Amino acid sequence: MLDKRLYLSKMSIFEVLTPDDLAELDHISPMTHFNPIPKGSLIQTPETAKDGLFFLKEGKLRLFRTNLEGKQFTVAILGKGNVFGEIDTFSFGTKELFIETIEETLICSVPKQDFEGFLAERPLLAMKMLSELSKILKERDGMLEKIALGDVRDRILHLLLKLSERFGVEDGENVRIDLPLTHQEVANMVGATREAVSVILKTLMRENVIQTGRKSISISPVKVAEILELTYS
Repeated sequence: MLDKRLYLSKMSIFEVLTPDDLAELDHISPMTHFNPIPKGSLIQTPETAKDGLFFLKEGKLRLFRTNLEGKQFTVAILGKGNVFGEIDTFSFGTKELFIETIEETLICSVPKQDFEGFLAERPLLAMKMLSELSKILKERDGMLEKIALGDVRDRILHLLLKLSERFGVEDGENVRIDLPLTHQEVANMVGATREAVSVILKTLMRENVIQTGRKSISISPVKVAEILELTYS
């Protein structure tokens, strides 16, 4: 049996809670999934979004929109400890989005009415929720801006830079993105064809901006940032 309190205590958003608070939250937060949700599972569409807050205990999620042609555009990547969904007090702006797992994922949900009462009595937690909301909205707006203004190459570079900031592991002078990525998955994230993405990634490799392996990508954050700064300066 999974110890929900242990998972909850490790989430940065709940670090302001006392052991008694965690015990109460554990009581009101039923486990949505006892087993991991497989990679590549679509867990929400704009039509199936439900009220309530959902806490990501393990794994990673991709939040994306689609255009009229059916192309997907990633607006955020959530990792362990992140929150999505909405209640009356907080909306994380995820209700109109598609959400899919990009790793095996464990999620815990909190019923809307129960959590509203829990939150009302804990102002420090409310402040932490506001901080989390601000970070998610900032990342989403940044991604949407690059989708609207950038070409495919710029969108790829921006995506890789954001992923390296969130899920990066030092790899010599580069940063390896700790997330298995195929060319098709990158294409889905930036709303492009796999063929176009492959050509651009090969060019970036020749320019020593990135290095690729089997489902892995390492980048030079300095070089990527310099390219994007030149583009938008």
